[in-house]
Amino acid sequence: MKSRLCVVLGLLALSQPRAWGEEAPDPKLLTVERIFGHGDLHSQSVDTRWLVGGTGYVSLEPSATTSGGRDIVRHDPATGKTDVLVPAGLLIPSGQDSPLDIDDYAFSPDLSRLLIYTNSKRVWRVHSRGDYWVLDRTSRELRKLGGDAPPSSLRHAKFAPKGPTVAYAQGNDLYAEDLDSRVITQLTHSTSPDEINGGFDWAYEEEFSLLDGFRFSPDGSKIAYWQLNTQGMSEFPLVNETDSLYPRIKTIKYPKVGEKNAACRVGVVSTTGARTTWVNLGGDPRNEYIPYLEWTAAGLFVQRLNRAQNQDELIRVEPTSGSTRVVLTERDQAWVDVVDEIHWTRKNSEFLWPSERDGWRRLYLARGDGGRTNPVTPPGMDVIELTHVDDAHEVVYFMASPRNATQSYLFSVGLDGVKDARITPSDQPGTHHYDVSPDGRYAIHRWSRFDQPPTIEVIEFPSHKRARTLVDNQELKSKLAGLKPWKTEFFQVDVGDGVMLDAWCVRPETLMPKAKYPLLVHVYGEPAAQTVVDRWGGSGYLWHAMLAQQGYVVVSIDNRGTPAPRGRDWRKRVYRKIGILAPQDQASAVQAILKARPYLDPDRVGVWGWSGGGSMSLNAIFKFPDLYKVAIAIAPVANQRLYDSIYQERYMGLPTNNPDGFTEGSPITFAHQLKGKLLLIHGTGDDNCHYQGTEALINELISHGKPFSMMAYPNRSHAISEGRNTTLHLRGLMTRYLLENLPPGPKSALPAAKVAAKGTH
Repeated sequence: MKSRLCVVLGLLALSQPRAWGEEAPDPKLLTVERIFGHGDLHSQSVDTRWLVGGTGYVSLEPSATTSGGRDIVRHDPATGKTDVLVPAGLLIPSGQDSPLDIDDYAFSPDLSRLLIYTNSKRVWRVHSRGDYWVLDRTSRELRKLGGDAPPSSLRHAKFAPKGPTVAYAQGNDLYAEDLDSRVITQLTHSTSPDEINGGFDWAYEEEFSLLDGFRFSPDGSKIAYWQLNTQGMSEFPLVNETDSLYPRIKTIKYPKVGEKNAACRVGVVSTTGARTTWVNLGGDPRNEYIPYLEWTAAGLFVQRLNRAQNQDELIRVEPTSGSTRVVLTERDQAWVDVVDEIHWTRKNSEFLWPSERDGWRRLYLARGDGGRTNPVTPPGMDVIELTHVDDAHEVVYFMASPRNATQSYLFSVGLDGVKDARITPSDQPGTHHYDVSPDGRYAIHRWSRFDQPPTIEVIEFPSHKRARTLVDNQELKSKLAGLKPWKTEFFQVDVGDGVMLDAWCVRPETLMPKAKYPLLVHVYGEPAAQTVVDRWGGSGYLWHAMLAQQGYVVVSIDNRGTPAPRGRDWRKRVYRKIGILAPQDQASAVQAILKARPYLDPDRVGVWGWSGGGSMSLNAIFKFPDLYKVAIAIAPVANQRLYDSIYQERYMGLPTNNPDGFTEGSPITFAHQLKGKLLLIHGTGDDNCHYQGTEALINELISHGKPFSMMAYPNRSHAISEGRNTTLHLRGLMTRYLLENLPPGPKSALPAAKVAAKGTH
């Protein structure tokens, strides 16, 4: 049998540049090159951030006076007047000719100093290590922090809320630097390379979204920090075979399912470097998590999760003695989510707390002494996000969408739970986001739809009256309007037993009578994300539109277990059944769609996904081999036992108490059932979903004599984006594989469709 890998390699001929005399691509058609190459179809955005004290917002803008530099410009939200708060000319270090390249910046609370983050390097999956400079706006002195620290070695520098102190992490320890005296004080002293002070291991960063591991007290005199100890954890090697004569091996402490976690504890230390006071949490620090640590006006608080992640305790800490008291305990028969939307109000005696205890994610007003807890937001309605609290008028603003789980709107309600109202205008359907000013008078409003690029504007808050438009993306909208059109729609699919799944469809604008078109399903399907959301999808959306132009019908379906605002039962029905319930929901939906839409060809059904979507694509074609004919699985987890402890155990439990679930949910178990055509794609440097799992799957497929195609991207991470032309190459590969193995449109239209793959490199 001819190897499918050879077929894929043969298709690479389609990616060569256009030959002399060859007809140019139709400008009305999307191509891989146009979407992922020169970037003329990218939407515009703007980086804005509010200044403290309601003094307007700032943005980075190209300098008119300093070549290659960017000014920090202040904007008055009321008048639109602008002034240069920090000119790029002040950001040129002594002895250099050009200003610092700004990766990030922050002002001190009194705006007298500016902290610049530059020369950043990646740690795990985020660029969180670099150089920090401080500009004194009065003296105009620009000085690098860290003394004689090596380049790009500082992490998470930040100003104290009061006083002239900056704290940062370097190596495995925390430091405080006095900006007046320039004295640097080492606050912690790690005893081994396994001890991390003020930072995190891979799993905490990835699964709890924790980057900087320390918090200043409100008066700036103390710092509370995480300490992780990775001693005894197993190491995972990442092998780089291309950048040197001999392979280089990098190891990371990675806790796979059921394996030893990092031990975690919290300490409090003075910024003058006194001895650390350790917080007395008790329990087993290796089998509990501390995913939350914050100082508030009401004191210092942590959250503690048990390893099963079905109990979350909010704990008040006495920072001087380290004693603790549990204020609130949240439990669930499935899992509980970490709460990072706590807002203290009413003279710091009560706080807002989101909970699913009645079946919906509602905001509750809880007493700080552990007393009563009263609901604030309406029943039968999920709170997507807590947006703002107007303490003076006792009004809470939050995002929700009770009638359409694919959208998101702003609502308000009184702290007493009455007078709830929708704030977002009814003539603006889609997905919205609001960044409210500290004084609550204005907001930066971002709004988009599935096929409508974002609009960014300043609005008066909470009236929603537009003050001015910052970005309208009119140029992109005009370009899209000039393309060969396609049709988009959102709909619901009935999969039986009263279950309706949300879905979207992108298809050719016109369909030939009695013609059959191929169906391509884009899937994710795990608890970490939705795919069926009515918001602009950027290049990913345009790639699906390109396929629609060529004669494909593309759909995406949100199965039960995705984080849609459809109630607790919807989200947690998947507990202990990851990879089991979702593929069944997806297959039932595809069968219903094929039945309802006679223009779809049941002999040409494909599926593709990335990460959890890659795993779902494998489960689809392995478990339902007579339904799906083609699958593209990118960076999948073929065996759930190989993924990290925090994520997989949260939704599946431990292998010791759910062995059948881990087996039935893992695609590798069903690899022997493959009938269709499969393309596996993985980066060998993926530190998240390890290439190891794909190699194990390859062995399993080989053992059963199953042909398949494979593309490995050397040293690329989970995003498969590093290196020149990588994204363009990847999308070209995917496009060519579909054109060859899932032919588009009526068969007579196939030759013309191949233009989509041309122009890629």
